[in-house]
Amino acid sequence: MKSDRRIAHLDMDAFYASVELLRYPELRGQPVVIGGRRAAAAQSVQGEPSRFPRLSSYVGRGVITTATYEARALGVSSGMGLMKAARLAPAAYLLPADFEAYRHYSRLFKTAVATIAPEIEDRGIDEIYIDLTQVPGDTAALCATIKNAVLDATGLTCSIGVSPNKLLSKIASELDKPDGITILTESEIPTRIWPLPVNRINGIGPRAVAKLGALGITRIGQLAEAALDLLQTHFGRNYAEWLHLAANGEDDRPVVTYSEPKSISRETTFERDLHPRADKALLSEIFTDLCIRVAGDLKRKGYAGRTIGLKLRYEDFRTVTRDQTLPSAIMEAAAIRRAAGECLKRIPLDRRLRLLGVRVGSLTPISDLAESATQPVQVELPLALDSN
Repeated sequence: MKSDRRIAHLDMDAFYASVELLRYPELRGQPVVIGGRRAAAAQSVQGEPSRFPRLSSYVGRGVITTATYEARALGVSSGMGLMKAARLAPAAYLLPADFEAYRHYSRLFKTAVATIAPEIEDRGIDEIYIDLTQVPGDTAALCATIKNAVLDATGLTCSIGVSPNKLLSKIASELDKPDGITILTESEIPTRIWPLPVNRINGIGPRAVAKLGALGITRIGQLAEAALDLLQTHFGRNYAEWLHLAANGEDDRPVVTYSEPKSISRETTFERDLHPRADKALLSEIFTDLCIRVAGDLKRKGYAGRTIGLKLRYEDFRTVTRDQTLPSAIMEAAAIRRAAGECLKRIPLDRRLRLLGVRVGSLTPISDLAESATQPVQVELPLALDSN
């Protein structure tokens, strides 16, 4: 382990929910669940006259995006179906997700951090890694300065974990939530990391947890002490070696300040299953909107792409994808819609759908394209989901 490094992981506290509480401060201290689409919220909550509907009134197939800590204490969690959550926390308030607002506050907090420590790896809308190794100052004081800058810029709190590497720092940032600072040294691994369950290591998913549990390994310390040949027998050589290193706090990955995206996509799960014929107009509207949003993402990030893909999920959860690669890169909504429509012709539309997605891959920075390749494509947006 490179113990001379100071790598921080900053995680915003209940980010989406906290942004909503800025808008609705009267809900502070209450169990609040964020989930579902804003446009469908009124249709999903039945007979609820309140400005803030209760979760018990929800009808639909949406899932929880996030929840306040008060709601989490009642047993709800991110990714849980809203109907299931309603049984656990019927009195919780339900607010629809507003991703434009979340992206706005994400940009604000990352800009604030960059003024203090510019070596940042963006890990998503609400978390970043920061290399503090070359930033002067005491670690605790530096973390406090970063937290204050985030609070001043957004009105939101965050938690920061600092250690010699990214793996340990991510774990550390969760140890004193919310609004915490955790500084972890190599010598503290046995006392502060090893007692934790194995799923606290990022990269150990439910299947690996189950397999480890069958071997009697439920804590990180037990994993650290497990024989390597035992792990190799059950997980294969590469993953077993990684498990051993991770459990012992070994991670030499650098903070990567820039990376090229492989693709840009948008998808949506419908509140109810939609039929390609009976719901043709609605599906066409959603399809076009996805293409417009993907085009907006491409423009905002400065890319065009040659591979256009389509994703459909049927009512029985079977998922199909189709894509095509174009002679030149595109970034305009109309051109994406036309190419995705060609992909759609190769997919059977004989049953109800629950999800639709559009993807653009084989990306090239716009600055690298010839001027002619970036000109808008002038075509009308088709109105029907399966039109030419």
